[in-house]
Amino acid sequence: MEQTKSVIDAGSLDDLQRLLGTFDENLNTVTRELGIEASVDGVRIKLSGAEDAVACGVRVLEGILRLVRAGESVDKSRIVYCIELAKEGNLDDVAQVMKDVVAFTFRGKQIKCKTVGQKAYVDAIKHNTVVFGVGPAGTGKTYLAVCLAVTAYKGKEVEKIILTRPAVEAGEKLGFLPGDLQTKVDPYLRPLYDALQEMFGLETYLKLMEKGVIEVAPLAYMRGRTLSNAFVILDEAQNTTVEQMKMFLTRLGDGSRMVVNGDVTQIDLPEGKRSGLKHAVSILKDIDGIETVTLTDKDVVRNPLVMRIVRAYDRSEPKEERKTKEDRKRR
Repeated sequence: MEQTKSVIDAGSLDDLQRLLGTFDENLNTVTRELGIEASVDGVRIKLSGAEDAVACGVRVLEGILRLVRAGESVDKSRIVYCIELAKEGNLDDVAQVMKDVVAFTFRGKQIKCKTVGQKAYVDAIKHNTVVFGVGPAGTGKTYLAVCLAVTAYKGKEVEKIILTRPAVEAGEKLGFLPGDLQTKVDPYLRPLYDALQEMFGLETYLKLMEKGVIEVAPLAYMRGRTLSNAFVILDEAQNTTVEQMKMFLTRLGDGSRMVVNGDVTQIDLPEGKRSGLKHAVSILKDIDGIETVTLTDKDVVRNPLVMRIVRAYDRSEPKEERKTKEDRKRR
């Protein structure tokens, strides 16, 4: 394979250090992922290796350089994502994604989208009444939805924030846990509590909970209600039945918005029960005001290893599903 060389000029030692990362971690991630070699000479980085890989490395490092010059933090997961985009020729999308601030935390930290998929998800929530966010764990579905809910409340667009999820056992038996139903499902709602506390601060969060401005409850508590002037988030929606999903969606009242999130690869419903999320996405896709955003393993913003784990499971599932169907036929 033909070898080639190329040079990136960081311009200054400060920019070079931010580009390289602690102990050259950023540069090492790029070279390892692309299978190329690199050396540093002054404020320049020299790359060598296969022509396509070096060209990709140049695009990635120049993209990272633009990010650090704009004051953005760069970690391993973001670098891996930049590499994925560079391979597709879409690296310029990263800078566009990071321009908009989604929300501010209680301590003033800016919350921004980290992937193109997240940006599409946030835009969909801003411009639609009902949004289905479908994708694997770690893509920020719940966190971003909570951020937008808090922003809507602070901007007086809604009067309440309602967070709910189905109380479905994921291999554990709720009946053996102490306490009433609310106590039993509280651990399942922890990600929602954590996000709210980060956005409001603990003191304000507790006051709003006490006043009923923030409501966190199992899905069963939604039955018979009309949810008006509220930002409503249904989390873990893959574990709703068709009947539960219909019940939830028809609670929608005037001045309200709904975000329905789930991962259709992690359905914990009993065998024979259809996922309400999969069913709703299929039958509601052509209705104005309703949009579905599908996030993928590329949108995972946790440890880069999570992206690889998701991909491994995605590759293995078709084989396992075929085997299960064959076993059922034999029976």
